[in-house]
Amino acid sequence: MNSTERIRQPWMHDMKPLVVAPAQLWETADGTVDASQQHAGAANIAGFYVGDTRIISRIIPVVNGEAPTAIAWNSPQKGVGVSSMVARNVDGPTVDPSVRITENRTLEPDALHERYVLRSVMTDPVTLDFSVKLRFDMASMQEIKGGASSSAAANGEVILSRVPGDACSAEVAYGELSATVTAEPQDGSGVPSIILDGLDCVISWQVTIPARAETSVGLHIAVSSPRNAVIAANADCPWADVQVEAADNRVSNWVNTSLRDLDGLRMSIPALPDDEFLAAGAPWFFTLFGRDSLWAARFMLPLTTRTAMGALRTLAHFQATESDIQTNADPGKIMHELRAEPLVQTGAFNDGTSLPPLYYGTIDATELWIILLAEALRWGAPEQEIEALLPNLEAALAWLRDWGDCDGDGFLEYIDRAGHGLSNQGWKDSGDSVRWNDGRIADGPIALCEVQGYAYQAAILGADVLEKFGRPGAEDWRAWAKRLKTRFNEVFWVDDGNGRYPAIALDRDKKPVDSLTSNIGHLLGTGILDEQGVRDVVARLVGDDMLSGYGVRTMSTLAGGYWPESYHCGSVWAHDSAIVMNGLRAEGYEAEALRVADGLVRAADAFDYQIPELYSGDSGENSPSPYPAACHPQAWSAASSVSVLSLLLGLEPCSTEPTPSESPLARGLRLNRN
Repeated sequence: MNSTERIRQPWMHDMKPLVVAPAQLWETADGTVDASQQHAGAANIAGFYVGDTRIISRIIPVVNGEAPTAIAWNSPQKGVGVSSMVARNVDGPTVDPSVRITENRTLEPDALHERYVLRSVMTDPVTLDFSVKLRFDMASMQEIKGGASSSAAANGEVILSRVPGDACSAEVAYGELSATVTAEPQDGSGVPSIILDGLDCVISWQVTIPARAETSVGLHIAVSSPRNAVIAANADCPWADVQVEAADNRVSNWVNTSLRDLDGLRMSIPALPDDEFLAAGAPWFFTLFGRDSLWAARFMLPLTTRTAMGALRTLAHFQATESDIQTNADPGKIMHELRAEPLVQTGAFNDGTSLPPLYYGTIDATELWIILLAEALRWGAPEQEIEALLPNLEAALAWLRDWGDCDGDGFLEYIDRAGHGLSNQGWKDSGDSVRWNDGRIADGPIALCEVQGYAYQAAILGADVLEKFGRPGAEDWRAWAKRLKTRFNEVFWVDDGNGRYPAIALDRDKKPVDSLTSNIGHLLGTGILDEQGVRDVVARLVGDDMLSGYGVRTMSTLAGGYWPESYHCGSVWAHDSAIVMNGLRAEGYEAEALRVADGLVRAADAFDYQIPELYSGDSGENSPSPYPAACHPQAWSAASSVSVLSLLLGLEPCSTEPTPSESPLARGLRLNRN
């Protein structure tokens, strides 16, 4: 392996995850877990993780000194994986495989169970040497993401040892993080042996399979991680009783698969164990993200308000009360990202970015928090729970006015004050996402167009909530919103000769950055556009340069910065498309909304209904192309299926008689609660 290969970002578009937050397990499509083997020419993400640490990077079964051949894998339910293997080195009466091994994996929030069922077709008992090789790694998620090796292992900080007095157990320690592996005898007899070599643990059994029968062995890995920033959700899944049926099984398959994935992403924090939120996505963003948890919970409102209220309370718990340059906090601001340790980019991403464990570098989470609070109330959240958050609402609104506008021009903008944080702090937070139409990258401070729409909607909805509960300030916030709307429509509009549209942003010189992007679709339904503005935005969004066959492109194909494999400059994001779809619906453009929905259903079908974080979806292609490093499952991508379901069924807040769509996608569509 040369040095260039060592620092390549891992790709996992063809890998399979098991997810039970805060644990995850990544394996190849046939169920193999071995990070020592390169995958797609780069480092391999395979392994068993808890929080942001990979506990085990290799789990290899061996029969008579040779790894069996994997032939099939499936996941019948959340956190369960089943692999089928055959032992090619065990001779039988014919050339057909005579010994088959079924590997049953069960993932828990703090544990992994492995059970191996060995079956024989032979007419006499057969005795085999069966072993499982484990490699303890303790690599950080950022090391793995950057293609770097485990510094903890390299520095001798990982200690593997036997458990005193227990021949069937071993333990590994890395600071306060520890794991214990326990081997189980063969069907109640035959004590296994454990051999330790550095960070490798080999568990061996001498297994006798009765004639034309089966036997089994197993092992269990339990993890203790007291410093983790997140824990498993405490309560049962609020949509566990939901099942969707449809004549077009693509719709039902997508929604039902997404609901299972979303169950696996449910998390909480130790301080509020009963308040769940959705982790942003596996593997890279397996924690609390303000923006992601808010959008995902908002998409889920037609099914439950509990996730929304949990996310709102959890984020309110971290709401800033003072200014801090290093964390980018200001009073009333909602946080961006939570980790147990500082996030330091390394390997392929070694660009100097270093974020504190609690980081506030987001320009939109505060507005989205306000909007979700009001939307949760509309969808029937208990009024006493809303009322308890009114002080947080007032603080969040004050942030819009007092801190969101960092240069006093009347718009909300961001800048990285610390110098080592995120250079872009909207939802398109990659460093090259805000571009001029000729492809040049814009200089900050950046005032994003959609953020102004969020701020307008937050001020209007926040005023409504204040008024409902008899709190002062409602009229002041409506007047503030009116001024923002007037100023926005005076400054943001541009025309490229094909029609007018809002610029993606204003740059540091207050010039409209004139690329055409999906950001403008987030303005629909916020109220910041006048009637002509809505018509103009819709016309540009449904053009062939923006609407692909699989959703809405993040950037127009006519723009100089467009590239379908770019993270934010031409790819398709399901949640982004769902936001545009919901905006079209809110403005009365149902036919256009259904075109977006149809594209998302087609994309979900192409990805076996676990729609990833993003993908390339050019018109004319037979299927969308994967973005190789995209998260899957990913909360707002999975939750976008519920937005499509809501559109097709005509679900509205507190409506007892929804009006289903006449789209073919809606035929036979039923939402069942058992």
